[in-house]
Amino acid sequence: MELLYDADGTPFVMWGENLIQLERMPITEKEYVEKAEKELRETPEIVEKAVAELREMLKKDTSLFVPLQDDNYLMKFLRPSKFYPESAFKRIQAYYKFRQSHESYCSNLVPSAVKPAFDHSIISILAPRDQHGRRIMLVESGERWQPRLVPLSDVFRGVQLALESAMSEPRTQINGVIVILDMKGLSFSQVMQFTPSFAKMVVDWIQDCIPIRLKAVHIVSQPYIFNMLFAIFKPFLREKLRSRIFFHGSDKQSLLTHVDPKALRKRHGGLLPEPEINGEVLWKMLHHYEENFKVANSYGYVSNNNKR
Repeated sequence: MELLYDADGTPFVMWGENLIQLERMPITEKEYVEKAEKELRETPEIVEKAVAELREMLKKDTSLFVPLQDDNYLMKFLRPSKFYPESAFKRIQAYYKFRQSHESYCSNLVPSAVKPAFDHSIISILAPRDQHGRRIMLVESGERWQPRLVPLSDVFRGVQLALESAMSEPRTQINGVIVILDMKGLSFSQVMQFTPSFAKMVVDWIQDCIPIRLKAVHIVSQPYIFNMLFAIFKPFLREKLRSRIFFHGSDKQSLLTHVDPKALRKRHGGLLPEPEINGEVLWKMLHHYEENFKVANSYGYVSNNNKR
């Protein structure tokens, strides 16, 4: 399976009859417009007011360098905050404070510097959207993940990069993301890669920092030893996220009650044809947007306020 390019030079890949690409175009479809209004309070009047108020709040935080005049950037934080500017402002602050506090995980987040997780097909966002229009991210957390080749830090950096890509899509901002964690073959040596401090960092990032609507986490093919791993994360999960975690084990029908088989791989009970799209194809697609990632990496808290 190879990467193709449309007339505008936008990369895409075909998986069966599905054309898959990063969908950065604005929302025009009636169903999405209505969903945004119903679930996110998104109307022209509310959007205009929220964008203006958020811009003013950001102007007052002189230590934060972000693209104030870029409405698309502001919308990325306003949509998951349901257009409450104060909430969006706090999310922006938390997002960049996290990146500042965890520099080893968050610096230089560009495809050229985050290749291992994709080389080994540990992370994928290249699948059709589910029946609710949600982007699906698959993370191979079991036998397909070899920590000596792809350290846990590289997995987390890859996850960040993949979700950064999804965050730029208006459709994903509205519909959200679901995550599938495939734990098949999880071993004790893999569990030992995780520490409580790492678990807390990841959970804090999900719950308080990243501007994305995480609608569900589906854990599949988990062996008994997974209980040991989940116990490390559980103390840090608030009720909202905990209620969105589903454990399916080897029961593929259980997963299918949540996710349309047309959006799932055959090994997960779905209908997507083999071979699957490998990580190299996804990396090439993300690498096409390398310059965009470099610009995004220039934002954040700065010691030299003259940047503004």
